[in-house]
Amino acid sequence: MKLTCSDYKTADMQILIHHVYEYNKGLRSLVLHTMHSSEKEKTENLLQRKGISYFLQTVNENKINVFFGKQECIQIVRSFGDKSLSDFTDEQDFILGIMLGYDRNQQYERYIKRTGINSELINAKLVG
Repeated sequence: MKLTCSDYKTADMQILIHHVYEYNKGLRSLVLHTMHSSEKEKTENLLQRKGISYFLQTVNENKINVFFGKQECIQIVRSFGDKSLSDFTDEQDFILGIMLGYDRNQQYERYIKRTGINSELINAKLVG
């Protein structure tokens, strides 16, 4: 399929191209981009042309999640299976957040909140 510049003018594709730019500049190891499923073929074409590892996940009939970046990150995401992000285990959610470059402290807090870890209990065990 031959694509032209006008094929990349949608907002979804423009944001995807920006994410590819950030990945190529080393700002990200892994990118997660949710977009309209009608852009799937163009997205695959772009990522394959650029030699970037990726994994596509269907969200619903209208949306897809596009994970792309370092091969190791894609392998880890693939190992989680083809389940919804909301169905990730607490550990998978934590790992994904770290790989996506989210603030580490916020990820720690999110993990503690999701797992119900009682920080007072942990501090008591560390001290005593």
